[in-house]
Formats: sequence, structure tokens, C-alpha cells
Amino acid sequence: MTLKDAKSDYIIKVAKELFLEKGINSVTIKDVAQKAEMGEVTIYRYFSKKENLVVQVAIALEKEVFSKYFSVDHNLSGYVQIERFYNSFLDVFNNMRNYFRFVHDFDSLVVANHLRVEEYEKNIYSYYQVFMEAYNKGLEDGSLRKIINPDLFYMTTSHAILSLCVKMASDDVLVQDQNTDKTKEICTLIMIYMNSLIPQK
Repeated sequence: MTLKDAKSDYIIKVAKELFLEKGINSVTIKDVAQKAEMGEVTIYRYFSKKENLVVQVAIALEKEVFSKYFSVDHNLSGYVQIERFYNSFLDVFNNMRNYFRFVHDFDSLVVANHLRVEEYEKNIYSYYQVFMEAYNKGLEDGSLRKIINPDLFYMTTSHAILSLCVKMASDDVLVQDQNTDKTKEICTLIMIYMNSLIPQK
């Protein structure tokens, strides 16, 4: 790794900590520079604008979350692999809740600024691969029923659980938000998914 790469990685690391702690919108390049103990000009030299730094943090976070929480045990049945896939979202929620707040802010930033996020999207594809490998294993071992459109099922269920995690990680808006068990809500959604995948007799 070159010195330039090392410095870039360090800036991303510092920015990641700040974004997770305070939120993307509350953190400025000046804040990152002060925490990194370097000049703002140096930050801009590497990333040119805040949005570019945010995208690189998003990519780093996505890789971190995937490698830490979405590992696969190929010895398990397809059904259990998919169950663990969905439960990995719950693990992230319980252990790294601010990640979902970051996702909310990041999505809003991408839409508002029409950012190009091809590398980030390429990393997201890894989740699809995990799901499809587990699904195909489940068809082979008989633990899963055949889905008419597995791509659509994956997109619908993963978007729904991600959106629920983002919602549960956000500040409570309504009184009913304060009275719910957020973990149980996510578990209930996962249970619905898994019940729909049980082979019909």
C-alpha cells in the first residue's frame, strides 16, 4: 500500500466514525480534518468534495458489514442459510444500529445530488449472490419450495427488511413507535419470509 492509499484510507476511517456517530448531514469536511489532524485542503485534495468522501465511506462500510455479518456456512441446508441471511440484518441492527441511519442519510444524499455509485452497487450484488446460492442449495436438498420469480422475491424481501431496519433505527416519530419492540418487529418479518419458503406437502 502506498503512502497516498494509506492516507486516503485513514481519512475514510475517520469520516466513517464521524458519520456513524453524528450523521452525514451534521459532519463537515472541517470536522473530518480536525479529527484526522490534517488540513481541509488535504481532504479536498483526496476527495474534491464531501459527497465523494461519503460514497467512499459507504463502500468501506458495505464491505465491512458484509464480511462481518453475512458469512455463509455451505454445510447448512438452503433453508437455514437463507434464514441466517435474513437474521444477519437483525445482527447488524443489534450490534451496529447507526449503520442503518447512515444508509438512510446516504440514500437521500445520492438522490439529491444524482451521485454515481457504481462501485457501491457492485458490492451490493454480493448479497444477491449469497441469497441465490442458498436458494439453489435449498431446491437441491428439498428444504425450500420453488419460487416463481426468485429474483423478485429477493429484491422485495431484502428491500423490505432493509427499510424496516432503517425505520427501526431512526428516531421515534409516533407514540406507537415508542411502544413497539423493534427487534421483535424485525424477527416477525423474517418469520413471515421463512414460513413462505417452507415446501408445500
